[in-house]
Amino acid sequence: MSQLPTRADAAPPIVRVRGLTKTYEGGHQALKGIDLDIREGEILALLGPNGAGKTTLISTICGLVTPSGGSVSVAGHDIVEDYRKTRALIGLVPQELTLGAFDVVEDTVRFSRGLFGKTPDDAHVARLLASLTLTDKRRDLVQRLSGGMKRRVLIAKALAHEPRVLFLDEPTAGVDVELRKEMWAVVEQLRRDGVTIILTTHYIEEAEEIADRVGIISDGELIAIDDKAHLMASFGKKRLVVELREPIDVVPASLAEHALERSADGASLTYTYDTRRERTGITQLLQDVAAAGLQLKDLSTTQSSLEDIFVDMVRKPAA
Repeated sequence: MSQLPTRADAAPPIVRVRGLTKTYEGGHQALKGIDLDIREGEILALLGPNGAGKTTLISTICGLVTPSGGSVSVAGHDIVEDYRKTRALIGLVPQELTLGAFDVVEDTVRFSRGLFGKTPDDAHVARLLASLTLTDKRRDLVQRLSGGMKRRVLIAKALAHEPRVLFLDEPTAGVDVELRKEMWAVVEQLRRDGVTIILTTHYIEEAEEIADRVGIISDGELIAIDDKAHLMASFGKKRLVVELREPIDVVPASLAEHALERSADGASLTYTYDTRRERTGITQLLQDVAAAGLQLKDLSTTQSSLEDIFVDMVRKPAA
């Protein structure tokens, strides 16, 4: 499937990826010519099944994995030639809870800032902890924190050196629904503070809730990248549910061309149509339903979700 073109944006991208490839020892090709522009100040969600290449992509942009080919620049600096500059511009929150059990929250955030050569700034660290609801935990040992709080500490560490771009690799993995929504609020606040955010996630509702744009990765290729609303409008389908006054055992042969789906109880028929087509076929369908002697009780429509689109895109034909 060809990549969906991204509409032009006036501002230059803060991250530019061109022809990026990565082949590991043993021959596995994790990335296959990725082209991607990330706009400054946006939230971009990268979706894809396990092994699709999401983590390899962000690890390469962050300088943790050496690309086999192509180029990546961050704020105009090449990630290979200007490694120190690009790394200082990026914060990364990994999937794993990589924290020392006996570290004190406040100290580990200060230490992360120092790793990037930043001068001590207790006021910045305090603001950061407050924004992540960690002030009351600032002198606690990391081992005493819940999983959700540990993930907040990871975000604080990633932001300690004031990066312009933040990568979140599965930021809410293992977090309950309530805390996940709190994390979404944190991400939105970071965006308001001017941080560009790229997250990978298995939770489709996460992308649907907070992302400005969505990229879908499958088998090392970026198969779609566009504004969330435009992606859903372009690839989404609508369903018209026709509720019948009397249930039917089979769909009349005269309605076969409409590819209707009968409900298990025979009380409704579902018609799927593409909103982009000039004619939806609904008028003809309703005429044919009446001609078949079926009486309508009610009509309703539903729109494909982002999850429906994602599943359709990454589904492979059966062998």
